[in-house]
Amino acid sequence: MEKGSGWCFPTMCRESIIALIIITLTTFAIRMIYVIYWSGKPLPTSSSKLKSTLIILGSGGHTAEMLNLVSLLQKDRFTPRFYIAAKTDNMSLQKARVLEDSLVDQTGDRKVLEAAQFMQIYRSREVGQSYLTSVGTTLIATAHALWLVAKIRPHVILCNGPGTCIPLCVVAFTFKVVGIRWSSIFYVESIARVRRLSLSGLLLYKLRMADQLFVQWPQLQKKYPRAQYVGCLM
Repeated sequence: MEKGSGWCFPTMCRESIIALIIITLTTFAIRMIYVIYWSGKPLPTSSSKLKSTLIILGSGGHTAEMLNLVSLLQKDRFTPRFYIAAKTDNMSLQKARVLEDSLVDQTGDRKVLEAAQFMQIYRSREVGQSYLTSVGTTLIATAHALWLVAKIRPHVILCNGPGTCIPLCVVAFTFKVVGIRWSSIFYVESIARVRRLSLSGLLLYKLRMADQLFVQWPQLQKKYPRAQYVGCLM
């Protein structure tokens, strides 16, 4: 009897663990399908609730395009605004501050500037960095992204191409799936991308992480049917 009981106990444990794993994976899959289905639904325009907005800046042309887009936002609705750029990017946040300062000059309201915060994040990979060493820097960037997204808990994420956006979007999408925070991710492909998506855009498109992916050339929309063609934004 004791021998039989000793044999049944580990068998029952294994069966319980297998059942738990199956239930967990099934729940996760259902939640994933739910998130993908509801992602991309328009934000309720009648809602007066403020939308904390995470704005991811690249460098050079990426920053210019993003700040041009940000200048068109309803500042009283998409607030507070959190600007994030790579640690090694010394210009993008300065340009974002200039934009926010100009809003103060236009409105005369210092609260507009107080609603903006400026942050930096480690790059996943620097230009010219080997793929081998980039494994470590990618892990560091992901951990940093986890801390930033948990701190900011954005309702809206705006990005347009820099690789800096990938760790932040992956963390935000994971938070969405597990129910921590529902962040709507809007990706605007650079106007320089005429025939195919950038690597960042392709990843967000293929993995269905972006709620909406916008392109500025009609041939891109034909190649990637789930993308939205919006014309030239510059």
